[in-house]
Amino acid sequence: MTPSLSPFPAGPLGGDGLEPGALAIALVSEHASPLAALGGVDAGGQNVHVASLAAALADRGHLVTVYTRRDSPGLPARVRLRDGVEVHHVPAGPAEALPKDELLPHMDAFGRYLARSWRTRAPDLVHSHYWMSGLAAMHAAREHGLPLLHTYHALGTVKRRHQRLADTSPPERIPGEIELGLGCDRVVATCRDEVHELARMGVPPQKVTVVPCGVDTERFTPQGPAVPRGPYAYRLLQLGRLVPRKGAAVTVAALARLPETELVVVGGPPADALDGDPEVRRLRGVARDAGVADRVRFAGAVASQDVPALLRSADVVVCPADYEPFGIVPLEAMACGVPVVASAVGGQLDTVADPATGRLVPPGDPEALARAVAGLLADPAARAACGAAGRRRVLSRFGWGQVAAATEAAYCAVLDTESAATGAG
Repeated sequence: MTPSLSPFPAGPLGGDGLEPGALAIALVSEHASPLAALGGVDAGGQNVHVASLAAALADRGHLVTVYTRRDSPGLPARVRLRDGVEVHHVPAGPAEALPKDELLPHMDAFGRYLARSWRTRAPDLVHSHYWMSGLAAMHAAREHGLPLLHTYHALGTVKRRHQRLADTSPPERIPGEIELGLGCDRVVATCRDEVHELARMGVPPQKVTVVPCGVDTERFTPQGPAVPRGPYAYRLLQLGRLVPRKGAAVTVAALARLPETELVVVGGPPADALDGDPEVRRLRGVARDAGVADRVRFAGAVASQDVPALLRSADVVVCPADYEPFGIVPLEAMACGVPVVASAVGGQLDTVADPATGRLVPPGDPEALARAVAGLLADPAARAACGAAGRRRVLSRFGWGQVAAATEAAYCAVLDTESAATGAG
């Protein structure tokens, strides 16, 4: 869909144009714009989540404004994404792309902009996404007595545990996440594992509602074209940002135990820039050392509309991340009727039902990954059954309509109680 540049009708949110019972909702997503192209280091599942949640809430009659940082000088102040959804580009820091770990110094300006905007255009509630968005939104919400809900998408404690010295997050992240968890009205977590992590941080479970991420079940479907296959008997596909924690090296190592099988790795820079990418070079070295370089293909970044056809072309989709706050790829694969072998971490513990829709394996274990994949490749009936069960599971739990309804219920629960963050009724 091509966004238009026409703004909403003049007047405050929550005024004319809203049906009775509808809400004016502010979604704050400082680095993950719903308009961003996917595939970059900082552009992925959160962008999709914010865009899809905004659209699904608008489908339920609400008026949604997404606040995201202006990262290019040519961006208009406001973009109408679709009926009921408008994107506001917030001037906070230089109008250029910055790594998200460098954005914290600009969050005060982001928060001040929100506070100024809401003096004449106040929402009914605020839902922030990612910890820096939450800090900016919390101060503005307090100024106006607005209820605040927050979704972390990823937790600094988990990242530091797994990445250690490679963690580039600013030192303020974990204290900021704790302040936010205690100061907001409700945390909307995406999986059960996150509830346990938050409890370790001191955020009481009764303050947390679990609402999973969703998937577009009309776009991701078993019906439709599939990308042509190569000369091998089987195809594995791994899709996502090309960063070490996603575990592509584990899949490449597992491939040495899977004869007559090719691996297609989707993600990273555009295809014409793959040769210069450090992670691609590293993975090609792993493939050479494992003797499987001829069976590994790097597709680079692909347009979002091409993803379903790629997923349908696979016998098995692999998701072997070291850790995964939620992980949207298993849902997309299951929606396309393809079995999933995933590491038993984070949100994948909630989405992949072992053995019904796929297999869960320990992270970082190429042998376990290869055994699980080999078992499915050797049993076409099991693959078909997993694929059909995965599709049913997605339809029953993870469509955006269901996710929006559950999110709306969390909003209403907060609106029906006194604001913990502001003391406002």
